[in-house]
Formats: sequence, structure tokens, C-alpha cells
Amino acid sequence: MRQIIEGILIAFDSVRSNKLRSSLTILSIAIGIFAISGSTSAIDSLNSSVSRQLQEIGEYSFSITRNPKVSFSIGFRRFARRKPITYKLAKELQSELTTTSLVSVENSTTTSIKANTGITSDPDVEVTGVNEYYFTVNNTPIEDGRAISMEDVFNKQSVAVVGNDVVVKVFNGNNPLNQTITIGSTNYTIIGVLKSKGAVMGQSQDNVVIIPITTYNEKVNDNRFSSVDITIKAFSKPELIEIMDETTGILRSLRNVKPGEENDFELLSNENVSNQFSTFTSFISVFGAASGVIALIVAGVGIMNIMLVSVKERTKEIGIRKAVGATRTTILFQFVVEAITMCQIGGILGVSISYVGLLLLGHFTNIEIVFPINSILLSLLICTVLGSSFGLYPAWKASKLDPIEALRYE
Repeated sequence: MRQIIEGILIAFDSVRSNKLRSSLTILSIAIGIFAISGSTSAIDSLNSSVSRQLQEIGEYSFSITRNPKVSFSIGFRRFARRKPITYKLAKELQSELTTTSLVSVENSTTTSIKANTGITSDPDVEVTGVNEYYFTVNNTPIEDGRAISMEDVFNKQSVAVVGNDVVVKVFNGNNPLNQTITIGSTNYTIIGVLKSKGAVMGQSQDNVVIIPITTYNEKVNDNRFSSVDITIKAFSKPELIEIMDETTGILRSLRNVKPGEENDFELLSNENVSNQFSTFTSFISVFGAASGVIALIVAGVGIMNIMLVSVKERTKEIGIRKAVGATRTTILFQFVVEAITMCQIGGILGVSISYVGLLLLGHFTNIEIVFPINSILLSLLICTVLGSSFGLYPAWKASKLDPIEALRYE
């Protein structure tokens, strides 16, 4: 134990006496540990956030879209040639489904809105047209007022449900119920206010206006090639699988997809979306880990150089220690401990930078930060292996010095 403490103290003394050289090496280690632990923890946080969002929507839901939500291919031209999924098609699908389920339909665009207060918003408000099942299927609770109803959709009513950002920005935080907003040239009466959801990855979920999709198609959506998104919610896992199979068959028939041809639409369950996102983030994690390993190898070479210089500078000291009874094992152990200590300093610095970086990421993106203890333990283990590996040769060289020759060294 005394040898370990002595080695640690000597390591700190070596850092103080060679500030520039030691600082650059410690910084390299810190960057490597930051790349490994920081990227791992950030990816875990992103995966956790996405999983939480999908769980809020529902375990037994799946979506139907014209194009993939997440794609790693270069087949976007092929996707662009697909026919739009129209609201009419969604209604036909809903009428032909035999399994009990809820079918949500939505389409959206961004634009500016004007309130009867005279305030006009920035052109970044998401205006979404939905049917009556949207709020239930997508777990979108109403805090005040009511949601879009079947009658609103059927009668193409000019009514709207707004998010908290709209309330704050164009109504100065006052109760907007029964007030009016203007989108394009149409006035809409506000019938409900959404419960605030906050932001995800820096993007607010409350800067929205929701109107009946029939009204949206007639008065807001001027792009006849735009495509709606459909979300279907089952009530159990067996029903989910059954509905997905049935939906695929119905859509292929409605869209005249010939036998043997691939689907011209995307059908994804929340589990599929989560798996695709995990695949995407794993690439980032591997890249971060690879960058960290390269930085650590460079730092390891720096550690070896520092220790070799240290051995040369302390040759006479090593000779004196051997002359008074220090064994080769004692000398070897001392220098290895010094190398490990220097690596641990860099590792602690890297973990600290990672933690601060994750806190900033969580603050600006509203992501729930995950910083697992195993990430810290892995970082300290990596530093121990790094120090013992790259410090072993200089330590072995120091232990092999002849005490007589070492005492003569000037």
C-alpha cells in the first residue's frame, strides 16, 4: 500500500514538474475518454428518450407512411415516385378493416398564424389536420376545452386546438378558448388547449395548431401531392399482428400493387421504429468509440515517452534506491503506478467533461440524461489498462538499470 501511495505522489510531482508535456498527454487521454463515455451516454440518453416517446404513443400502435421515417438507403428517388396516401384512401382502409382498432389520420405544414389580439406568429407554427381519433391514438391529452370531434371533421368546421407555445406567443398567456386565429384567409375558433409536452431534441412539441383534416384539406393544404400519415392502434399484441397483416393486404389492393411487387408504402410498428433508431445510433456510438480508441493510443504513446524521459531524468535516483535495497519488482511497480495514475487523471477529467457536456445537452434539448455508472467504471478500467500497457516498457527499463552505472549517471 505504501508503494502505491508513493507512486501516486511521485506521479503528481512529475505532472507538476513537466506541466506542458504532462498536460498535453493528460488532455489526449481526456479527449479519448470523453469520446468513448460521452458518446455512449449520449446515445443511451437518445435511445431512452425515443423509447419513452414511443411508449407514450402506445405499445400496440403502428404507422403507415408514404416514405420511410428513418432510411439508410439512397433509394429516395424510388420513394418519390410512390403515389400519395390520401385521406380518401385512409377512409377506405378504415371502412374495410374487420379487426377492432382506432385509425388516426394526420397531415401537417408550417405557417404563420394571426390572433384576434393582432399578434402574428413566426412562420414556424405546425398546423396539423387530424381526424377524431388522433388525440386518443397519439396520446395527446387536452388540458382545457375539448378535442376535435367526429362532427367537426364531418362538417368541416373551422375550429382549432392549440399548443401552449401558441397561447404564450399570440395570446400573451391568456385563456384563448373561444378566441379566434387566422390561418391563411380563414378564421378558426379555439375550442381546446393541449397539455404541454415540452421539447424533444431542442424542438418544441407545443408550437402547434390542430384542426379537422377535412378543413385542412380544403383550406390549408394546397399541395395535391402531399401524403397523410396513418396511425392504427390495436388493443393487444395478437390483434396488432393481425391488423398489420390485414392492413398490408387491404392497402396493396387499394393501391393496385401487383403480386410479387414490393409495397409502395411503409408500415412500421413502434418497435420497428425503435430498432431502426437504435441501429442508426449504434453507428454513431461505434464512430465515437473508434475515435476515442485512436486518441487513447496516441495518448498511450505520449505516456510511454513521458515515462522514458522520466526514467532517464531519474536514473541516479533509481541507482540510489537500488543501492539501499529496492528490488527490481519494487522499481517496476513504482513506475507502472505512476503511468496508471497519470492515465487516471486524464480519465477523471474526460468523465467530468462528458458529464458536463451531457448536462448541457439535456438542458438545451430537454432529453432525459442517462449517465450509467458502468460508463464511469469502464473509463477507469480503460485508463488502468492503458497506463499499465504503455507504462510497462519504461518501468521494465528502469528496473533493469545497473545500480553502479545508474549512480555514475550525470
